[in-house]
This record gives sequence, structure tokens and C-alpha cells, in this order.
Amino acid sequence: MRILVCEDERQLADILVAILQHSNYSVDVVNDGFSAIDYMDTGNYDGVILDIMMPKLNGIEVLKRIRAKGNTVPIIILSAKSQIDDKIAGLDYGANDYLTKPFEAGELLARIRAMTRKPTQTNASITIGNITLNLTNYEISSEFGTIRLPNKEFQILEMLMANQTQVLSAERFAERIWGYDSDVDISTVWVYISNLRKKLTSLKSTMHIKAVRNVGYRVEEM
Repeated sequence: MRILVCEDERQLADILVAILQHSNYSVDVVNDGFSAIDYMDTGNYDGVILDIMMPKLNGIEVLKRIRAKGNTVPIIILSAKSQIDDKIAGLDYGANDYLTKPFEAGELLARIRAMTRKPTQTNASITIGNITLNLTNYEISSEFGTIRLPNKEFQILEMLMANQTQVLSAERFAERIWGYDSDVDISTVWVYISNLRKKLTSLKSTMHIKAVRNVGYRVEEM
């Protein structure tokens, strides 16, 4: 598996390379934003570690330009910035995850594994853990049973399962499902999430919906 490290601090870049190579990843390193774009345009990467504070072009701008080109490579934002606004900005512009310096090697590797893990998907269904979402008849099922979902619950779960490595905000659900002009309250999204959690529990799901505090929701396999 091939990872691109975009980090201008040479010592930290060397540490990241050592951690990744020790776990049998192939690694390329760039030290500025324009080089990051060039490498992502021409290389076939399974994941990217992208620092926000880079010379020539900052990480958020790199992220915006890459996503605008339709490049969907999984990206972890890595930065000393820990403010919630920075995390939300990174995720809203298309990052799959966000890790704040300093970090533990084990946590970084776990996030990379989660980010690059692809759910099993066919034209008609998505499966994560023991849960399969049927995209035709709106049913979720496990070996313990099957439940047909109402339309909006189905749309929320489909967004979560199809974007397993991303944290999705309640605002994003509201805009996508109820529409940009809707005055739906965010608490309405919370109610639908709560209903989905209860149904997953009843199916003894090994996939759960995790709340990322002040940011949004993602699905994880237990």
C-alpha cells in the first residue's frame, strides 16, 4: 500500500516515513503544497497524510484543489492546530480524518487502516461488518434479522456507509436530505440517528454510528 506524506518539517517527515515503512507501507514525501498536488495528480496513492501549515500552498488549499479535480484519494489532515473550526474546515473540504500533533504512532496507523479500508459494495448493496444495506428495497439486515427503513433513515445510513472513512456533519445531512432551503432543525437529524442506532442494536450490529464531538458522525466496525 502506497502513502504520500506532505510535511515540511523534515524531522517529523522522517519520523512518519519510519513509522509507515516499519508497517510495510511504501512512502513518498513532499515538502510543499504545489509538490503535493503534483504528486497526487500523477501518483496512484492509497492514502495521503497532509499537513495544514506548508509553504507555497497550505494544506487546506491543496485539499480544495485536489477534491475540485475529482480526486477521491483518502486524506488525513495532520496539524498542530487543534481548534474545532480547523477540524471542521478540513473535513468540510473533503478530508477523511484529522489528527492533531503530537500523536501516537499506533493511533496514526489505526486511522490510516480505517481510512484506506473500503466497504464491500455492489450496485445493489453496501456491507460493513455484519450489516448489509440494500440500496433497492431500503432494508438493513444481519444474520439476526431484517428491517425496512423509512426513506430519510435510509438516506442517512447510505451516506454514512458509502463514506465510511469520513465524518459527516449534521448540517451536511440536513442540506443533502431536506434541501438547502429547508429550515429543518439539527435536532431532527439527531432523532433519526438515534432511531438508526436502536435498529442496528436490535440486529446485533458489529457496525456502529460514532459521534465525533462537535464535528459529526461516522460509522465504525466494532
